[in-house]
Amino acid sequence: MDHSELEEREALAVNDAFYAAFRGRDMARMAAIWSREHLVACAHPGWQMLYGRETVLASWKAILKSESSPPIESRDARVFVHGKVAVVTCVEQIFDARLVATNVFVREAGGFRLVHHHAGPFSEQELRESAPLN
Repeated sequence: MDHSELEEREALAVNDAFYAAFRGRDMARMAAIWSREHLVACAHPGWQMLYGRETVLASWKAILKSESSPPIESRDARVFVHGKVAVVTCVEQIFDARLVATNVFVREAGGFRLVHHHAGPFSEQELRESAPLN
């Protein structure tokens, strides 16, 4: 396995850990995944853009402690590594709803850390008509 494949696997593992923290309502694990060295941003579906670690983590704390926090699964993850940055796209399954998500990670402290999460609705028609990746 070459270096780029190892980086891709590492980024996908951190992406999986993000969704495991979400499913498990594990705030300590969620906080550990987010960058401490870079500005972070987050766009939850239907929310305005949030900036800064403190603000972003406060939003996750509210979501994770909420009794109505939905179960979530990540599917169809694809990763693109560009130097110290990894971009993971995936589909979030929440009950019968599907959202498209982009998670951007940056290498710091020996591993990838999340600097941006954005999830929102998409058209199933658009998904079927999109060009396949080579």
